Amino acid sequence: MKMKKILFTSALLLCIYNAMAQTQVIAHRGFWKTNGSAQNSIAALLKADSIGCYGSEFDVWLTADDKLVVNHDPIFKLKSMERSTATTLTSLKLDNGETLPTLEQYLQAAQKTKTRLILELKVHSKPERETKAIEKIVDMVKKFGLENRMEYITFSLHATKEFIRLAPAGTPVFNLDGKLTPKELKEMGCAGPDYHYSVFKKHPEWIKECHELGMKVNAWTVNKADDMKWLIDRNVDFITTNEPVLLFEKLNK
Repeated sequence: MKMKKILFTSALLLCIYNAMAQTQVIAHRGFWKTNGSAQNSIAALLKADSIGCYGSEFDVWLTADDKLVVNHDPIFKLKSMERSTATTLTSLKLDNGETLPTLEQYLQAAQKTKTRLILELKVHSKPERETKAIEKIVDMVKKFGLENRMEYITFSLHATKEFIRLAPAGTPVFNLDGKLTPKELKEMGCAGPDYHYSVFKKHPEWIKECHELGMKVNAWTVNKADDMKWLIDRNVDFITTNEPVLLFEKLNK
């Protein structure tokens, strides 16, 4: 009887561990490949939350008049993110009819959701502008009471260091560039790498090394089932994808 209890407890702990260790789904630019949605729209955020994504990723720029807006490309509908005013940019229409959102509008909508917010600061023309953007982002996130749900990612080494310096202690900050080793990321204070999946296929040992160093591993942008399976089999912590429904299907098999 005692042995049965031990075996049952061991099995239960293994199930709990596996549930905790399961790869999590991050919707790239939100869940936009569905009706009524568009990349980096508020609808995409809400839809990512509605299907149970761990996180919804989105992109942020600092405008010419020092406002924060949500968009991926440096130029959208012939307007430069850095050289245009927020008024000009927020008059532009996304593919689903929404206007291009400010970060303030995006975070206000996020208050109604549970998904984590994976904010990518785009590489700006000057390091000083990145610092200014980060200062404003951190203040705005605090204003909306969302500090515990934020994660920050960026290709910029300068911005990576600034997020670590300025965000509340313990806030996950990931670098996207794909060049730094796990040891270098750890020494910098990163939560881990958020690299293109091809980097991990070239350096599969980095996944294990990150976990041994107590860091998390995210891979982007993974849209094919075979690539998803390769990463899941190697216990990456997060996969960022344009196909969150497909990824959920792979995880639930």
